[in-house]
Amino acid sequence: MTTKPILSVHGLSVTFPDNNGGLKALDKISFTIRPREFVCFLGPSGSGKTTFLRALAGILQPTFGSVNFMDRHQPRIGMVFQGSNLMPWRTAMQNIMLPLELEGIERIAAENRAREMIQLVGLKGFEDSLPCDLSGGMAQRVAIARALIHDPDLLLLDEPFAALDALTRERMWTELSNIWQAKQKTVVMVTHSINESLFLADRVLVLTRRPGKIKMDMPVDLPRPRTEDIRYTSRFGKLAKKLRDAIE
Repeated sequence: MTTKPILSVHGLSVTFPDNNGGLKALDKISFTIRPREFVCFLGPSGSGKTTFLRALAGILQPTFGSVNFMDRHQPRIGMVFQGSNLMPWRTAMQNIMLPLELEGIERIAAENRAREMIQLVGLKGFEDSLPCDLSGGMAQRVAIARALIHDPDLLLLDEPFAALDALTRERMWTELSNIWQAKQKTVVMVTHSINESLFLADRVLVLTRRPGKIKMDMPVDLPRPRTEDIRYTSRFGKLAKKLRDAIE
């Protein structure tokens, strides 16, 4: 893994205006991320995690500070939200193709690319299914494929499995880990789950309660590829305790 950062954030602060001097959501967040690194931001509810992702995506302008992408002024960004946000009248294939349609990509080329994504996320046979016919986990796979289809430089994940039941959520950790291994994208994910962050990430950054500040930047020295059994090792338990102690 190269040491040159692909993303550099300096002094990122966000304050929302209100009638009481402003609500500060994030306070002077600074970090760098290397290409193909999987980084989780872990924090309690109300720590500004979603606000942080929106600032990285360019959806929200920071009050202070900067977000800089190395070697590219307008990086391609894919984003997956807490809900799948699929268009209910479009099939899985059509939902996945949407970003390419918006870019004006020729239909046959878009369909071929969508089929590759369907294979990658394990949805072969469900190409023509509508969102109402998909399970929650399958819908999120469609959302991940849609975010990846235009080959983003950075993939942002906003607690994408939060609405799933516990067993499906744990299965999706393995699915996402396998997808990351295959595509080797740079990923930033926010979560409030210690186990989720340790299973998926190369690094975990812990945010304080509002206003969110970085309290800890911890490397995850667990071997890859990771299987479910790794959660029952002593090293996993020690790292989990370290993160738990850091969360207020």
